[in-house]
Amino acid sequence: MITNLRLQNFKAWEDSGNVEFGPITAFFGSNSSGKTSFLQSLLLLKQTAESADRGRVFDLGGAASLVSLGTFNDITFQHASERTVGVEIEWREDEAFEIRNTETKGQDLIASSRDLGISVQVRDVRSFPVVQQVEYGLGDLRFSLARSSGKDEYALSSDGYRFKRVSGRPWPLPSPGKFYSFPDQVRAYYQNAAFLSDLELQFENLCERIYYLGPLRQDPARQYIWSGGRPVDVGRRGELAVDALIASQVDGKTNSRGFTIRKDGPRRTKLITVEEHVAAWLQELGLIHSFAVEAVDDRATLYRVQVRRSQGSTPVLLTDVGFGVSQVLPVLVLLAYAPEGATVLLEQPEIHLHPAVQSALADVVIEAAMVRKIQVVVESHSEHFLQRLQRRLAEREIGRGVTLEPEDCLLYFCHAEGSASTISRLGLDPFGNITNWPEDFFGNQFAEAAAMNRAARDRAAKEKST
Repeated sequence: MITNLRLQNFKAWEDSGNVEFGPITAFFGSNSSGKTSFLQSLLLLKQTAESADRGRVFDLGGAASLVSLGTFNDITFQHASERTVGVEIEWREDEAFEIRNTETKGQDLIASSRDLGISVQVRDVRSFPVVQQVEYGLGDLRFSLARSSGKDEYALSSDGYRFKRVSGRPWPLPSPGKFYSFPDQVRAYYQNAAFLSDLELQFENLCERIYYLGPLRQDPARQYIWSGGRPVDVGRRGELAVDALIASQVDGKTNSRGFTIRKDGPRRTKLITVEEHVAAWLQELGLIHSFAVEAVDDRATLYRVQVRRSQGSTPVLLTDVGFGVSQVLPVLVLLAYAPEGATVLLEQPEIHLHPAVQSALADVVIEAAMVRKIQVVVESHSEHFLQRLQRRLAEREIGRGVTLEPEDCLLYFCHAEGSASTISRLGLDPFGNITNWPEDFFGNQFAEAAAMNRAARDRAAKEKST
């Protein structure tokens, strides 16, 4: 799980400071306030790690990428080429990462920690992005590859660990591969640096566990052709949502919905299929009564999605129900389909949804985070989504044996102040009330009501005088 993120000179952020992440992390704020940049920075790390081009420091993307950020100058704060872009991310693994002394017979343990991190500094050098420093963290240890001043040469160092050079002339090291990978010469020049490859792999595994759904989603189809594939996710526009449902149906994938509480025995986990999970969520959101993905040919290659709007209604295709159903479906499928331990980034999941459904969507996010153990990062404009989170934090007891503690749900407000963005963590009292509510966070409702009353009085006075 991602635990902290910091951005320096990245887009709207001169320095975001250390932003703590929890099982649920939600960013709110006005347009162009920098909240989307947190999601974009994570997507930048992911698509760079997955890129086949080791010579590219950052894969800034294109039309078909997870995120398209233009040029390096475009992501630099105020487009100032002399600034250094910095991204620092920390995360916690389920199992401890260990460094052992391979020179001893028993391979004695040197260090062990579940807490890892990576920090990278990149700047423009002769119109090309160049890594100035990349540093990995393991607990209190630090392992750094830094560029020599004015040279394309690098030096390896550590805070708390002694690297041992092989005999021979001390050659300088070349630049890292991408932004995070130590050059192969590190393993050749140092006797005890082999574990650095495993650290890189840990970071790549973190990036692999990041999933994303954007705000613009593909319209539903009347029929779907399935060729037997197993999509990794639902696609950035939700175009693979039905394919994911079909694959999970064929594979018999199941999820937990919490616990069934029995008076005469222990709590038992309740398991349902992914399709049943999505159908239950749709019903609880009040959008439909039932939902099914059905094969329409003998070879099970052609499928359609049938829904009932009410208990006695005739089944209709997904294309023939309200637009909100098809727009929220990829959100629900991703939260039910992603593997446990994943980090899911949702950009404006509330788009095209009724206010009551926006509120209920927060319950879906809570269940995915607290029951399925999926870290959910949300960028939202929805007051109703926020208020439901506040309510659940006040109630603590969510149902099905699930509780929500203050440290499980971290809420932030982003604000554009001058040329730079600022971020504030929203403080909540034991009753779910925000104690540092920003001015005009979701508009000034009292001012709107007062203006409406004044207009009514002025009109009444004018009509009386005539």
